Amino acid sequence: MDYSKVLQEIKEEIVTFKNTGKVATYIPELGKVDPSKFGVYLQCTDGSGYGLGDALDRFSIQSISKVLSLSLALKLKGKEVWKRIGVEPSGDPFNSLVQLEYEKGIPRNPFINAGALVVADILISELKNPKEELLQFVRDIAEDQTIDYDENVAASEMMHKFRNASLTHLMKDFGNIHNNVDDVLDFYFHQCSIAMNCKQLTQAFTIFLNYGKYDLSKEAAVLDTMLAKRINALMLTCGFYDESGEFAFSVGLPGKSGVGGGIVALHPKYYSIAVWSPPLNKNGNSELGMKVLELLTSKTEISVF
Repeated sequence: MDYSKVLQEIKEEIVTFKNTGKVATYIPELGKVDPSKFGVYLQCTDGSGYGLGDALDRFSIQSISKVLSLSLALKLKGKEVWKRIGVEPSGDPFNSLVQLEYEKGIPRNPFINAGALVVADILISELKNPKEELLQFVRDIAEDQTIDYDENVAASEMMHKFRNASLTHLMKDFGNIHNNVDDVLDFYFHQCSIAMNCKQLTQAFTIFLNYGKYDLSKEAAVLDTMLAKRINALMLTCGFYDESGEFAFSVGLPGKSGVGGGIVALHPKYYSIAVWSPPLNKNGNSELGMKVLELLTSKTEISVF
C-alpha cells in the first residue's frame, strides 16, 4: 500500500472540508491552542513512517493517555483491574455522575473519566513514584526520553476539577477509591497533560500492533499478548466516548480520542496513525480527525472488518 500517496490524496480532499468543531475551553489552557493546527503521522510495522502538516508539534494528549495508564495497570495487576472497572460501552457522557451512582461506584469502562480515575488510584497504590514511573513507561514505549508533562495544562485542570472531584468522591463513598482524593486527581490531571506529537503517539501505540511488543524485531514483550488484544477490543467499543459505535461503523479501527484534538487509531499488525486537529464535534472528538480516518480506511479499503 502506498500510504504516502493515500495521505496526499486525503490532504487534497479535506481542503474543502467545512470544520464546524470548537476547541475545548472548559480546560482554559486547551482553549489557547491554535484551531488551525493539523497533523497526521502513520507508522507502519516495517518501520516506515509518513507525516503531514504539524505532525511533530506536541499537544496535550488528554484521554488518549487512558489507554497508556490502563496498559501499565494491567501489566502490574492483570485481571484484578476488572474487579473495579467494567468493560462495557457507557452510552452516556464521559463525565456522567448518573450512571456511576446507579451502578454503585463501578465505572462502566476504563476510558470514561470515572474508569480512568480508578486506574489512577490503582497506579498510586502500586507505584512508589506514580507520576515519574508512568511518564517513564510512556517514554519507553514511545522510545523518546524527551516526552514530558505540560504543567500548565495540569494546573488548569486542577483549577477546574469540580466534576472529576465529584466522580472521585462518589467512588470513594462506594469504596472504589483507596487513596486520597486530591492525590488521585493530581495524578490523573498530570496523566492527561502529557504532551506528545503525532509521531510519538504512533510509536507508543505500536505495542498494540505487535502482540504487545515494541516492534517486531524485539524480543522483550511490553504487554502480554492477551492484554494487548483486550485493550484493542476496548478501544474499538469504548474509545470515542458516546460516539464509539459511529467510529467503528465509519472507520472500522480500534482507537482513542482526546479533547486536546488528538486521535490515535491502528490496524493490528499493519500500522498505527495519529491525527491532530483541535476543534471538537459535539461528542468531544476531533471533527477533522474523524473525517481523515474515515477517508483513510475508505481509500485503502482496509479495516478490521
